[in-house]
Amino acid sequence: MFQATFTKIHEAHRPSDIIGHTSLKKALHHVDIPTKKATFAMACFWAPDALYGSTVGVIRTRVGYSGGTKVNPTYRDLGDHTEVIEIDYDPNMIDFETLLKLFWDNHDPTAKAKIQYSSFIFYHDDEQKEVAEKSIAEQQANFQKPILTKARPVQKFYDAEDYHQKYRLQQHPWLCELLGVKGDLLKNSYVAARLNGYVIGCGGITQYEQELPILGLDEAVGDYVRKLVTKYEGQGLIC
Repeated sequence: MFQATFTKIHEAHRPSDIIGHTSLKKALHHVDIPTKKATFAMACFWAPDALYGSTVGVIRTRVGYSGGTKVNPTYRDLGDHTEVIEIDYDPNMIDFETLLKLFWDNHDPTAKAKIQYSSFIFYHDDEQKEVAEKSIAEQQANFQKPILTKARPVQKFYDAEDYHQKYRLQQHPWLCELLGVKGDLLKNSYVAARLNGYVIGCGGITQYEQELPILGLDEAVGDYVRKLVTKYEGQGLIC
């Protein structure tokens, strides 16, 4: 279940052995394959952004607001919207059911919260609707309190402000600078999604080592991230 065993990572200053670096020109930002979408609301959106971003089969993530009627919501003026994560995933590598398992395992669907932090599964098609509704019914056996999660048809998605996107990666601003991720690239980059999870230990060191050769990081940056994965693996999610 959701754990918050540590609540803050201090902003990481550029390591001395990487000062001379100017960019990572081979970083893997774009993966051009067909994808499907999944959209979840599971309390805050920083934690699921790291969790799903480092999940094998997930290609892109972005966080935002959805579910309400207010036009152009903002974090400070959210109206009746909920914090959500939108996931682009490769259905040949991961299925919706597996994404749902991560959904259930990493937040408390029985917690009463204001609409901003409520639990929703926003389905994109009839198949997702059927799977979501069946999943809610089955999961109730795992909880003593009533599950408050609702399955709803997907609604207009509004991007959250840039400072919310890949929030944990942005605590390493020098790394974002090397990757050149800002604006749309911060939301669409494959490597940004992966590193946003890896820097807080999501995915784990074994998976990181397997994926490192394709990420386009050089030796020094790869080693820097390796140390973070090793340090934080197993310590839970941050929100």
